Amino acid sequence: MTTLRIEPGSLSGTLRVPSSKSMGHRALICAALAGGTSQVEGVSLSQDILATCACLRQLGAKITSQEETGGRAHFTVEGCRPHQTGTVLDCGESGSTLRFLIPLAALCQEPFTFVGAGKLGSRPLEPYEAIFRQQGLVFQKGSAEDNFPLTVQGPLRPGPFSLPGDVSSQFISGLLFALPLLPGDSTLEITGKLESQSYIALTLSALKQYGISIEHQDYRQYRIPGNQQYRPREGAVEGDYSQAAFWLTAGMLGRTMTLLGMDPESLQGDKAIIPILQKMGGQVVFEGDKLISRPADPVGTTIDAADCPDIIPVLTVAAALSEGHTEIIHAERLRLKECDRLKAMATELNKLGAKITERPDGLSIDGVVELTGGTVDCWNDHRIAMSLAVASILCREPLTLVGTECVAKSYPEFWQDFAAAGGQYEQCNG
Repeated sequence: MTTLRIEPGSLSGTLRVPSSKSMGHRALICAALAGGTSQVEGVSLSQDILATCACLRQLGAKITSQEETGGRAHFTVEGCRPHQTGTVLDCGESGSTLRFLIPLAALCQEPFTFVGAGKLGSRPLEPYEAIFRQQGLVFQKGSAEDNFPLTVQGPLRPGPFSLPGDVSSQFISGLLFALPLLPGDSTLEITGKLESQSYIALTLSALKQYGISIEHQDYRQYRIPGNQQYRPREGAVEGDYSQAAFWLTAGMLGRTMTLLGMDPESLQGDKAIIPILQKMGGQVVFEGDKLISRPADPVGTTIDAADCPDIIPVLTVAAALSEGHTEIIHAERLRLKECDRLKAMATELNKLGAKITERPDGLSIDGVVELTGGTVDCWNDHRIAMSLAVASILCREPLTLVGTECVAKSYPEFWQDFAAAGGQYEQCNG
């Protein structure tokens, strides 16, 4: 376990943030399903992306990579219809990998066994379990408390499907990847309140780029023709707004930060970081191809987490250091991530003098001028670690972070970029 001692101080500079992990997963999956060779360029390497690649190889795809600069890679993908070249799919700690690929594994008649690490085995899979039971397919979990090892066996059949809208959109995306390859047409109806619509928009965008046609009405009713074929393509993956959020918040709390490689027309739901910070008083704007965040005196507001859960940890830092009161609402799904992110942020920031009260579905925050410094834990969660690093900007004393290696899950270059922006830290012994 790695412990870093960070000296308080503003960050400033110009950075190119990692490519969108959400779009990276989707592009690699679509490429792996396309007959022919695709080139997926500019992909930032992370444990989650590597897990998806490893699992796609077990499903028959041939994937090679060539390292680029800045921790990025160029992937060459020879795709095919899923078939069994291996039997075990190790998803690491990646919920996207697990939920996207279960329906693809079910396209085959052979059994596959999914395994994983961390809290992934306890994250909900009931929507898929219900579909498998309805179709009489194998969906055998390790135990009532642990999904792993999870054995599934198809073949999945076309027809009407239904999913609740208030669970992870990853279930919806997983079906949207698989259903076009079935031998008949399917429909998918979303019941109840729909959350994370932006992630479904990303999936539909990727599918369209790879030649798949799906009709929908307000993201709630889908008509998916069967017997479709994914077409190979070449293209780069855009910058990740969920990672940009750390630097944009740092710019608002400290000194000017400039980000490169961000698409102002992106469909990523986490692009909400821009209007949310602006609502808090932040000066966050595109100037040409640069996304710039300048220092401001932030104020409290109401933040709806329903469509942008991944940026809530760092927004909790922003709110804790804003004048006035902030309410974070519709955030209950953050309790089902790599850790209970609501509890983690409240617990660790309160150790530093923040005034945060947990609610069942969010946080109630009264801002303070500065934090004290001290020792906090990263909860083995990459977004907790990076958010707490941003909090160090306005600490009176050094901030000691325990378990900082977890950033490798999504942003292995984070600490190098932190140093490049002027962050000062040293590794502690023991």
